[in-house]
Amino acid sequence: MVDASPYIFRAYFALPESITDPDGRPVNAVYGFKEFLLRLAGTEKPTHLGVAFDESLTTSFRNETYPAYKAQRDLPPAALEAQLKDCREVAAALGAAVFSSHRYEADDLIATLVHQLDAQGHGAVVVTSDKDLAQLVSEHVTLHDFARDTRYGPADVEEKFGVRPDQIADLLALAGDSVDNIPGVKGIGRKTAVALLGAFDHLDAVYARLAEVGDLPLRGAASIQRKLAEQRDAAFLSRRLSVVARNAPAEANLDELRYEGADAALVGPLFERLGFGRPE
Repeated sequence: MVDASPYIFRAYFALPESITDPDGRPVNAVYGFKEFLLRLAGTEKPTHLGVAFDESLTTSFRNETYPAYKAQRDLPPAALEAQLKDCREVAAALGAAVFSSHRYEADDLIATLVHQLDAQGHGAVVVTSDKDLAQLVSEHVTLHDFARDTRYGPADVEEKFGVRPDQIADLLALAGDSVDNIPGVKGIGRKTAVALLGAFDHLDAVYARLAEVGDLPLRGAASIQRKLAEQRDAAFLSRRLSVVARNAPAEANLDELRYEGADAALVGPLFERLGFGRPE
């Protein structure tokens, strides 16, 4: 299951806009994304392949809950936004099942699909550089940062983040996430959040046993306890924003996810329009 956005953005900013289609429109992001998918398929040789796309930075259901969610981010440059539809067409032409939604992010679509696959007894590899998806890692689900050729199982997530995969959302609830504009509890940093989860396991337990926080062997424990008490609503709001949805409109149909290579009937006309030539 591929999270498309990081690889599309990387391609857009890494490759020059002088890569254009026959009409002179930039297709650098599409070209780079196409190369990424071909390398991924050639290297990993997947039996099944799905690619999830973000359609909007402003219409997620999280924006309904918290309008400031991701509000600090600049919208994609117009030259990149104009290429997103072609990126989806390229993924489909190269044989991937394509998923997108205006209301759910790619993370949610992937989480939903992985959840369904797990219920069916199937494992999955999630290809992304997004740390939020570490919460999906289990004995059956691996995270693969393809660009860095790094894979994460449960022990690797704990080594990198200091918490188990099932604690990732609670970590973000306490420490916040400036990338997604998730507030967290102001004054609680990542190190303190890890210590709190080490002591209490989950956010609910932190608040159920709030009186015990002041007795922890942490510098400024009394102040930490006060901040938690004062910002309880922010902490639980932040967890709602951080948890990936598992009820997005996506269906893990193995027949539709089966990867059998590029569809020549789609690739020929599409690549000709984009000026790519045919894949080898």
